[in-house]
Amino acid sequence: MMTMLGWVRGAAVMAVAGFMLAAPVAAQSLTDTLIAAYRNSNLLEQNRAVLRATDEDVAQAVAALRPVVNFVARSQAQFSRDSLRGDSNQLTASLGLSATVTLYDFGRGQLAVQAAKEQVLAVRAALIGLEQQVLLNAVAAFMDVRSAADTVALRESNVRLITQEVRAARERFDVGEGTRTDIAIAEARLAGARSQLASAEGDLKVAREAYKFATGAYPGQLRQPPALPGLARNLDAAQQVARVTHPSIRQAQHEVAAADLAVERAASQRLGSVTGSASANVGVARNLDTVPPGTSRSGNSQSLTLGLEYARPIYSGGALPSAHRQAIARRDAARSGLHQTVAQVLQNVARAWSGMEVAAARIEASERQIRAAQTAYDGVREEAALGARTTLEVLNAEQELADARAALVQGQAGLQLAAYSVLEAMGLLTVENLNLGIPTYDPEAYFNAVRDAPARSPQGEALDRVLQSLGRQ
Repeated sequence: MMTMLGWVRGAAVMAVAGFMLAAPVAAQSLTDTLIAAYRNSNLLEQNRAVLRATDEDVAQAVAALRPVVNFVARSQAQFSRDSLRGDSNQLTASLGLSATVTLYDFGRGQLAVQAAKEQVLAVRAALIGLEQQVLLNAVAAFMDVRSAADTVALRESNVRLITQEVRAARERFDVGEGTRTDIAIAEARLAGARSQLASAEGDLKVAREAYKFATGAYPGQLRQPPALPGLARNLDAAQQVARVTHPSIRQAQHEVAAADLAVERAASQRLGSVTGSASANVGVARNLDTVPPGTSRSGNSQSLTLGLEYARPIYSGGALPSAHRQAIARRDAARSGLHQTVAQVLQNVARAWSGMEVAAARIEASERQIRAAQTAYDGVREEAALGARTTLEVLNAEQELADARAALVQGQAGLQLAAYSVLEAMGLLTVENLNLGIPTYDPEAYFNAVRDAPARSPQGEALDRVLQSLGRQ
């Protein structure tokens, strides 16, 4: 009897090991998961549209430096009555063009263009940060499904093994070598194992839903995760990399630059601006009154007007000084925000690095626990065969071994996630740095098409092609 149970235990262990180590060739890899998350992320799509909207701020700032030309069509009927001259009724109509242009604004227009460009760069950095978030969520979803599936396999093996223990307890009772208490203990432990299995299956269902949310589809069979990604040699080196590459820091730097430009622009508002204007009109007037024969009832007119104007505010009710002070306050806030962002990024790197070290220590401890629990379990079973151990002691040793294996599964998934969290904290968890080998969104394409504020030109045609490639036309 003991030999048969030992064979069952060995077969169960081999089955679990096979589940954890073997994967079919067509199984999904972590790279496949990351690619699916990048391609199907609604969050990325949403913020790419936000970036394109920010690109248009540059186009609008450029357009503000150009002439504004308006077509004007006007029609007017005039009815008047005079006691001396009598009634006078006249209908006039005119067509014209008017144009105005800012000739000199003491640099405010160019400052606005530069500030808009800095905001574009800030939003681009924010988009990279969201890309990192999407990919890290995909890693977490992959690891959760992997560990949940491995835990289910372990719990299934535990149920099968305890089922054999229950059967063996009943057989021993039938030949007078056990008691009903042994059977009850084994059955209670089997019920607990089944409860743990149901919980593990529930966790797997939840993990599958999270995977679908992260990637757009339910997972199939998942491969073993790859080797840990390359990281910095130590925490200090990782923090130095983060200072240079993290998108949150770059975003804050561009926001500070835009705030500095806004201060300069607010200060120059007091200097006024020089504007030029031009208008051309063609009109016709028709007298509606009865006139003597031979008298003209209508007439034509043409006019051309040119103007040059310099306007400078003398008193604005305090609005301009307030706007200047407001710009200074916002600049100071942006600078403080940059310092806070740097501190937060460095803290996140340290936290992620500590989490990785803890996960590695947890794996090492779990491996030692498994070896010790396996030795204890084998010894208890042998002693139970000689009558020196009870069924409860055997089940307890078996449970400790199963829990140690489950802890190892969790620890291995935790180490993978911790390593990618370090990569994200350093600002390197991107499609490009991971070498996923897929086309990525090019923020320059749309920006280059609109930055000169095209109306209908080769740039406008390029914009149409960009929009079509994005599926927006």
